[in-house]
Amino acid sequence: MKRDYPERPIVAVGVIVIKDDKVLLIQRNKAPKLNLWSIPGGAQNLGEELTDTAKREIFEETSIVIKNIKLIDVLDFIERDDEDNIRYHYSLIDYVAEYKEGTLKAGDDACAAKWVSFTDLEQYQLWTETLDMIIKAKNILAQGK
Repeated sequence: MKRDYPERPIVAVGVIVIKDDKVLLIQRNKAPKLNLWSIPGGAQNLGEELTDTAKREIFEETSIVIKNIKLIDVLDFIERDDEDNIRYHYSLIDYVAEYKEGTLKAGDDACAAKWVSFTDLEQYQLWTETLDMIIKAKNILAQGK
């Protein structure tokens, strides 16, 4: 299915990966939000379970492996063009996970990937919803420890 001007919403997974009080960010290599910083993730494949999508997308975009995947929340990303037509519509399912192993490097849909301290997140001009999810993720992990 084409990503811009789709016939129906696209299901996608985002993952907030935490390692040593830092969160994993990628610089997007594709629209929407081309060249902006975000959490890694991507579209679910037919027949793929959501947590498998999370693992695959993280590995494709960053070359790392994750563990302890937990659901955070679900939201919509809808972007309209100048004529008010829906250009993008993603149903986003966001998870939190912990770093397990691997050497971080950008790949696939990412121009860059890096570990960012929670105190430095404001420098990356993240989508407001992404910042909210990062806060929720941090709280979920804190409750589990």
